[in-house]
Amino acid sequence: MESADATEVCHLADPAATDALGGRLASQLLAAGDGDGALLLLRGELGAGKTSLVQGLAAALGIAEPVTSPTFALAQHYDTDTGSDAGTTALVHLDLYRLEPGAAADELFAQEEEDARGLGAVLAVEWPERLSFRPEGAWEVALSHAEDGEGRLARITPPGFTPPPAVPPAPR
Repeated sequence: MESADATEVCHLADPAATDALGGRLASQLLAAGDGDGALLLLRGELGAGKTSLVQGLAAALGIAEPVTSPTFALAQHYDTDTGSDAGTTALVHLDLYRLEPGAAADELFAQEEEDARGLGAVLAVEWPERLSFRPEGAWEVALSHAEDGEGRLARITPPGFTPPPAVPPAPR
């Protein structure tokens, strides 16, 4: 793991490591959210591990149901299954890939962000580059295939720091 400013880069050897990173991020997001929810932007080409990371995040939030990419549904709400918060929405998973950049993506994001904040849930957004702006207060994880072909790299940027320029996503 290396660090430049507040950006952390780590190697993810396999899907289990990606899930574990999602679990670690869950505790950081909850701590930073102050009960008002938290925002996580997920960047990366097709197959980079965005949904796998959300699956690890969901498990750490106490969500037992299967988490899949909401590419066609656009948004999925997941309730926690454990503890005193059982039945409360803990995660909103949003996928903006199918939306044209700009107004449509911005409108759906605004709606889901308002819902997530009102519920105190984590909002995980895949393909945030479809938005016409970068949301304030967002954590960002950029996932990419490792250059040596072994696993993935994750670049984690906490709120308040500008992430390095993203590589344009590959067509789906």
